[in-house]
Amino acid sequence: MQKKLFVISGCSGVGKGTVINEFMKKNSDNFILSVSCTTRNPRAGETDGVNYFFITKEEFEANIAQGAFLEYAKYADNYYGTKKDFISEKFEQGYNIILEIETQGALQVKNKMPEAVLIFIAPPNIRELENRLRGRHTEDEATIQKRLAQVKIELERSGQYDYTVINDSVERAVEEIEKIVKNNI
Repeated sequence: MQKKLFVISGCSGVGKGTVINEFMKKNSDNFILSVSCTTRNPRAGETDGVNYFFITKEEFEANIAQGAFLEYAKYADNYYGTKKDFISEKFEQGYNIILEIETQGALQVKNKMPEAVLIFIAPPNIRELENRLRGRHTEDEATIQKRLAQVKIELERSGQYDYTVINDSVERAVEEIEKIVKNNI
């Protein structure tokens, strides 16, 4: 049976990590979470090969030149990308794959793998998303405004996704993703 790649994106603060973690707790028998490469330094508690594959800028650029990435992007002077070999290897091992990436990369994936299923996790509304971002108390006002400007771009791109899931309840969002998965496998 052909395995599938499910790409999940969402606005900053929408809770996509929480939704994906809950989905994986219930579906880890035949799903694996993709591990991306990055040139940024590991943060406290991050493990190479688990959170990311941490590689040098030179290694990353050599992989770009070789066409090794399914998708990649550069943010704040660091590269992030998904290697084609990782995806192929996990398919061969019998897994469906969840790939959590931003919208720009997701649309690159859809261009190269039209069979990939794109799921966008959206907030119930912009006001609630802004409240979530402010409620974290982790960023200054300028950063919050930057994130909110990015939200508008991401919401525009979400129109190119196969599905949109509103995260008004983690449990309900997970159930909706499970239904999407069931209808596409």
